[in-house]
Amino acid sequence: MDRPTALVPRHYVAVGHGPEDVVADPRGRVLTGLADGRIVRLDGLADPATARSEVVAETGGRPLGLELLPDGDLLVCDAERGLLRVDTGDGTVRVLADSVAGERLRFCSNAVSLSDGSVYFTVSSRRHPLDQWIGDIVEHTGTGRLLRLAPGADTPEVVLDGLQFANGLAAGADESFLVVAETGARRLTRHWLTGPKAGRGEPFAENLPGMPDNLWRGAPDGPIWVALAGPRVPALDLLHRGAPTLRRAAARAAVHAPFRPTGTIAVLAVDDEGRVLHHLARRRSGFRMVTSVCEAAGHLVLGSLWEPGVAICAPPARK
Repeated sequence: MDRPTALVPRHYVAVGHGPEDVVADPRGRVLTGLADGRIVRLDGLADPATARSEVVAETGGRPLGLELLPDGDLLVCDAERGLLRVDTGDGTVRVLADSVAGERLRFCSNAVSLSDGSVYFTVSSRRHPLDQWIGDIVEHTGTGRLLRLAPGADTPEVVLDGLQFANGLAAGADESFLVVAETGARRLTRHWLTGPKAGRGEPFAENLPGMPDNLWRGAPDGPIWVALAGPRVPALDLLHRGAPTLRRAAARAAVHAPFRPTGTIAVLAVDDEGRVLHHLARRRSGFRMVTSVCEAAGHLVLGSLWEPGVAICAPPARK
């Protein structure tokens, strides 16, 4: 992979703790979910003096991945309540799915809606809840899942199992496949929906320079943006090749140890062949743990599970 170009923050906008995912609407406004359960909409982000936010809804849980629907409603993956649908007009919250095969959904991560009305969404871990996410990364449990909720269905089905911390999700331009971020394996996986490979998974982009988190695609002909929540950790790669008992012991220690993200932040943009179009990075950044990225009104907007606001950055130079 080529050397990254500079990721240049222009300013920061305080919004509340932990804006984990950011998505842009057609008017260039940005929606995000906060640690206290609020879904907020941000406008005027080009200038911190005029930036403003409004509360759209409160989920009563912990919203993570968001997906805007064509009618303006919002799909929300809530780590505590499951897959939700939020009316962005009146704030009504409806639970679409909170269990699969009799098992409670407790770590929904990201969702995508297709033109046929089906919704695909990820579950990061079946063993560790959100507040112990680092335990799953360390233990390397491989209990992440990709699920599908068919139009009109009450219960989702398991489409793909055994994923290493399944996270961000995006559809191919023609909806023939999905791209799933496996944070714990530093890779993107392609799951075919149509064609001769339908139902099969294959590597899409491997050995990434960091741990992929949320994915975002603003338009079918645009790139898939990939947030890298942390850089590669060689010691972690080595641990993942160790015995399960060793990994479990390390995970128990990790969830009780103080955690502070590194100062290195990075994002990627990839095309539908998995080729990297842009690799933007910054060392010694004051903004840490980038868990999402989207394009809005001529800027890159970064979200973070760690920070109390979003970062507004210069977009990459067009190639």
